[in-house]
Amino acid sequence: MFCYQCSEALKNQGCTVRGVCGKDDEVASLQDLLIYSAKGLGYLLNEGRKKGIKNEKADLFVLEALFATITNVNFDPQRFVDYVNQSIEIRNELIDQIKPEGNLPDAATFKVNGKEDMLAKAAAVGILSEENEDIRSLNELLIYGLKGIAAYADHAYVLNHKSEEIFEFVDFALAETLRKDISADELINLVLKAGDVAVKTMELLDKANTSRYGNPEVTKVYTGLEEGPAILVSGHDLLDLEELLKQTEGTGVNVYTHGEMLPAHAYPEFKKYKHLKGNFGTAWFNQIHEFPEFNGAILFTTNCIVPPKDSYFDRLFTTGLVGWPGVPHIPNRTDGKPKDFTPVIEKAKALGGLKPKEGKYITIGFAHEQVMQVADKVIEAVKSGKIKRFIVMAGCDGRLKKREYYTEVAKKLPQDTVILTAGCAKYRYNMLDLGDIDGIPRILDAGQCNDSYSLAYIALKLKEAFGLDDINDLPISYDIAWYEQKAVAVLLALLALGVKGIRLGPVLPAFLSPNVAKVLVENFDIKPIGDVDSDIEAMLQGK
Repeated sequence: MFCYQCSEALKNQGCTVRGVCGKDDEVASLQDLLIYSAKGLGYLLNEGRKKGIKNEKADLFVLEALFATITNVNFDPQRFVDYVNQSIEIRNELIDQIKPEGNLPDAATFKVNGKEDMLAKAAAVGILSEENEDIRSLNELLIYGLKGIAAYADHAYVLNHKSEEIFEFVDFALAETLRKDISADELINLVLKAGDVAVKTMELLDKANTSRYGNPEVTKVYTGLEEGPAILVSGHDLLDLEELLKQTEGTGVNVYTHGEMLPAHAYPEFKKYKHLKGNFGTAWFNQIHEFPEFNGAILFTTNCIVPPKDSYFDRLFTTGLVGWPGVPHIPNRTDGKPKDFTPVIEKAKALGGLKPKEGKYITIGFAHEQVMQVADKVIEAVKSGKIKRFIVMAGCDGRLKKREYYTEVAKKLPQDTVILTAGCAKYRYNMLDLGDIDGIPRILDAGQCNDSYSLAYIALKLKEAFGLDDINDLPISYDIAWYEQKAVAVLLALLALGVKGIRLGPVLPAFLSPNVAKVLVENFDIKPIGDVDSDIEAMLQGK
């Protein structure tokens, strides 16, 4: 295997025996083959559009294939065998439907018979099959951006929001990665276009969430536990949470959120469920320590599962694209009917219930509409000098000790600064009591990494309010934590909006070759995080 798509790639070079995430070489190889097959589907769908032929079923499968290979989503080899077989079935249907002309690429024609064949084929088409280091780097940067876009687009799709523009770009970009004659400049342009599409995809998801659940409201969420049977829901999928809440209503089973599901509490539609009790736990990687304390059923709805411990293995369930060998899986919706979470609910009842645990309250819900409601107050605070600078500390959390940097930055930032955040990176500092500035909290939590659009929206509105021509003239610095591929899409979105001077940590991506990193530094002033005091001083000076 060779994988360097996340920030914890071994020695910041790449995992070659087993992923730090827990992925083994078999799963890694099958994921490589699924991506290769998705490129073939992209090629065929792109050819079909030239003839005015579209196939939404295939477009959706491409999104799901990309999403399934994001770090910490699916570790079940059989599921990937099934995905590859399904991709070949869809591919053959497309060929019959489109009747493409000329020679087709191998990604659209290869044949495999069983898992062993798949593993052998994967060895020839993995990341290192591209020998040119810079082309390989740009290819992977594009693919990882597409994975992030696919995740956001898939979340929007299940809420009945879709975009032909997104389908078309994903297919075209995948097809382009098959070209042997593609230049570095062409790939750079595709990467920047991916940033444009990422912005539109996040906007689409924001619309999908808010049109169904309302605009998030400022909300205090309790982090303790109450006695009684309960289910803990992790991941990002709000529709899964909604259906589970409906099915547990009146059953005596309480529901808690974990990790990136915390922002659900801010949506008006979720507040009507009185048995949605609070948020237990912190960022995804702490589940191995936190889940043993939760004597209830645990449901994973999207990425963030890590190798489970025996102490809670028998209480786990997965759904959607998530998978772990031996963990019961809740099937997808069929015929427009909701998922059936009965096994999860019955497990919660059988376990008897939780032991009460004291917690504290954390404040969430500062998405774009809430911030715009106090925009005049924010602008006045900036003009009067009460707010000197906003620091965007969004993104992902992770295991590396170096991520304590973000906690120390939050603690040491002066009292006239405000932190804008989204994603699980906030768990590094959202329990700190940093106070407020004339009633404006010094930590404004916009939600999940899925809600990063709010941060872009707020910046653009402030630029408009101050009458600025350049977003970089705003008193905003970017100190971003990244872990996986959705964060790559967010990074590309910021670059597409023209943001420069982004600090990226805890390490620069291993998939950036020296030349590609140089392009990003020269054109966008991307830089690694440094020591806390020096970075704070530089950010306060707008550097």
